[in-house]
Amino acid sequence: MSVQSSLDQQWARVRGRLKDEVGETAYRSWLKPLTVGTLDGGQIRILVPTRFMRDWIRTHYADRIRALWSGENPGVQSVEIVVAAPTRIEPAVNDAAAAAPLADSAEEPVAELVIEPVPASVAGGDERADEMSAPLDPRFTFENFVVGKPNELAFAAARRVAESNAVPFNPLFLYGGVGLGKTHLMHAIAWAIRKKDPSRRVIYLSAEKFMYQFIRALRFKDTMAFKEQFRSVDVLMIDDVQFISGKDSTQEEFFHTFNALVDQNRQVIISADKSPSDLEGMEERLRSRLGWGLVADIHPTTYELRLGILQQKADRIGAKIPIKVLEFLAHKITSNVRELEGSLNRIVAHAELVGRAITLESAQDVLHDLLRASNRRVTIEEIQKKVAEHFNIRLADMSSARRARAVARPRQVAMYLAKQLTQRSLPEIGRKFGDRDHTTVMHAVRKVDELCGTDPAFAEDVELLRRMLEG
Repeated sequence: MSVQSSLDQQWARVRGRLKDEVGETAYRSWLKPLTVGTLDGGQIRILVPTRFMRDWIRTHYADRIRALWSGENPGVQSVEIVVAAPTRIEPAVNDAAAAAPLADSAEEPVAELVIEPVPASVAGGDERADEMSAPLDPRFTFENFVVGKPNELAFAAARRVAESNAVPFNPLFLYGGVGLGKTHLMHAIAWAIRKKDPSRRVIYLSAEKFMYQFIRALRFKDTMAFKEQFRSVDVLMIDDVQFISGKDSTQEEFFHTFNALVDQNRQVIISADKSPSDLEGMEERLRSRLGWGLVADIHPTTYELRLGILQQKADRIGAKIPIKVLEFLAHKITSNVRELEGSLNRIVAHAELVGRAITLESAQDVLHDLLRASNRRVTIEEIQKKVAEHFNIRLADMSSARRARAVARPRQVAMYLAKQLTQRSLPEIGRKFGDRDHTTVMHAVRKVDELCGTDPAFAEDVELLRRMLEG
């Protein structure tokens, strides 16, 4: 048997033991791509495809590889990890196929996470990081962010991260409802970091885009380039991380990316619509990691904050808006900042296009649909109470486990009306009905729709309840 064949057999046994120790996922991600080189003077050479992988193996596995190999061959005294990337043959997949949009599915394509060696010219690099990062909105700066009590902690934390030379807390996790300023702060951090030190490599993108890029890497068998690209940046910013809930393989990759960056003292910034502990469909270990640093929530806006936002917006676009109109909007448009600013844009555009002065009356006319929707918003608790009274059941039955039709049908009606009359998400509605799954709410909505189409008396009941609640 040749010396090389003997080394290959020893390496196969060493890898087998490593696989048992570290598990299937870590083995496929880090150890399977390794190949054995030569044995020279008691030093065995292990070949890896990239510099990033070399550094990772040296830090996390080199000592264990040496110990296991010494057990197989006492002549092995040390291990050298070196980069030797062979030429890679591109898979026969065109760009259009790779860039095809992902299906709206709770599951991801089933694919083994196999790491192929990639050339150094493909993996990593500032240019790739710039291409990967989503465009930043020039309006979303710290200077344009209106600070109030609901967002002062998140704002202060974001400024600290942007201005610090060191990593003050890792990760910074921002959470809050839709349209409250999370994305604005994320963009503001990126702008400030790039202005302060243009050499720092920053990637900002949505969790959905992260998932897309990961699955694309799987299709191209290019996951090593993906890993090096994301794990070699100075700042990684992921917006709306809740979108990877239930996506197991993407969560696995994000988990390892997160750990790699934190281990290297690189800054990670995350946003979501809920706190880490409340993210459904996330692995417990990932929820725990996301809560390591500083968790800063952005509360719903107050009247004072909404008025301040409107005044700043009016000043920025050079519009003269009567204070009574701004006060009226701040009182009436309470859902989120986007809707608030959108209402102001509509009023200004209408005035410019028709040549009509901005007054309280004209504002009401222009925004009649928005104001009507705002006026009719009700809470899930109000819906449950009204439906329970109408069908003569206990309010507690809305959250109970009882499945008798006399209880289950009114509960489905209440879920249906909650979906129609509130802006709550399906998971949020489910939680209000005894922590039921969002699929239960979806079933209830479909069932009530179906019954309304086949049972006129039932449809009249539902319409009566709707009118009572809207009134």
